[in-house]
Amino acid sequence: MNLELSQIEKAAERLEPIIHRTKIEMSKTFSQMTGGSIYLKYENQQKTGSFKIRGAANKITALVERGEVTSVVASSAGNHAQGVAYASQVNNIPATIVMPKSAPIAKVSATEGYGAKVVLCGDCYDDAYNKAVEIQEKEGATFLHPFDDYEVMAGQGTIGIEILEDLPTVDMIVVPAGGGGLLAGVAACVKQINPRVKIIGVQSEGADAIYQSFKTKKKVVSQKVRTIADGIQVKAPGDKTMEMINKYVDDVVLVSDSQISAAILMLLERTKQVVEPAGATPLAAVLNNKIDVEGKKVACVMSGGNIDVSFIHRIIELGLVSRERKIKFATTLLDIPGSLEHLSHVLSEANANIVMVQHDRLSADLDPNEAIIHIACEVGGKEHGERVIKTLEKNGYKIILE
Repeated sequence: MNLELSQIEKAAERLEPIIHRTKIEMSKTFSQMTGGSIYLKYENQQKTGSFKIRGAANKITALVERGEVTSVVASSAGNHAQGVAYASQVNNIPATIVMPKSAPIAKVSATEGYGAKVVLCGDCYDDAYNKAVEIQEKEGATFLHPFDDYEVMAGQGTIGIEILEDLPTVDMIVVPAGGGGLLAGVAACVKQINPRVKIIGVQSEGADAIYQSFKTKKKVVSQKVRTIADGIQVKAPGDKTMEMINKYVDDVVLVSDSQISAAILMLLERTKQVVEPAGATPLAAVLNNKIDVEGKKVACVMSGGNIDVSFIHRIIELGLVSRERKIKFATTLLDIPGSLEHLSHVLSEANANIVMVQHDRLSADLDPNEAIIHIACEVGGKEHGERVIKTLEKNGYKIILE
């Protein structure tokens, strides 16, 4: 079976009164950094904070049109939950959402705020999915799959229509991938309108089932997933989504958590946009040369902006380290008054800002009058960090980078 363009065009009609048509803008900063013309499609500014409202609303509206639904149940790491909750509220349909226990508090609260009942179960999406199926069988509700459903994919695919209308000369569209609904939908849409446009999926190294499945051309299920990108933390891609991905997608690439964090930080600094880890993966791929974008017009889908405020500081910390804006090192000092003051003076003269100091007086390798000092400093970048280390070594400190 195929996801036909007519289905996606029908989805666009259904969604017009429900969703925002999000803007797409060129970034001079990212274009200069990569040699391509980099455009950002801001689905982080979508209603409910992510693209997921598109698929959920199209599915629920289609069910209502056919008179096939009285209540719904769904499983989600967070964004599909909010999309289902919002769309159910619009259609006055009761909704139960099963989310992993690790789901960000902000996403749980937002889902409840749209009137849905939230059930927390398991450690990842797949555990929540099994619980949702159990509830569906028990209560007779209609189960709404977050990605492995043609009407859901059709809703997500409407992003492709908007990109081609707003940027008809686009050469490449880069799309995050977890279960594959967004990637499959956009790819099916774009390739049926303009096969010239390249479609590239991006996954986290810690949750790479689609990458492995695409490369081997057989469905691969990850035994374990671990990534900061909770929105794409999926063990098993969908059967329908993989069929569309294998048919229409040109390539799938991987990015690391540190690269994702650096991209989030860059988006905050340069575009003033809050983008969640999954949504930052396309830019991470572009900035880290995972894709050849030189001389090309490239649209990166920033798929969501629902990042837990309490988690942002950890993202920023990881991003600073990966961009070498923060250095961590250890050195040994005499455990006497004035030793730390002299070290801090050397760092001050080198324009390094100390953000963390930790003493270790208990190491077995230390003399009784020594202490190991662990220090974290903010620096201006790689070259500045290297100068700081050289300055410390010139002043007699033996530095161990951490």
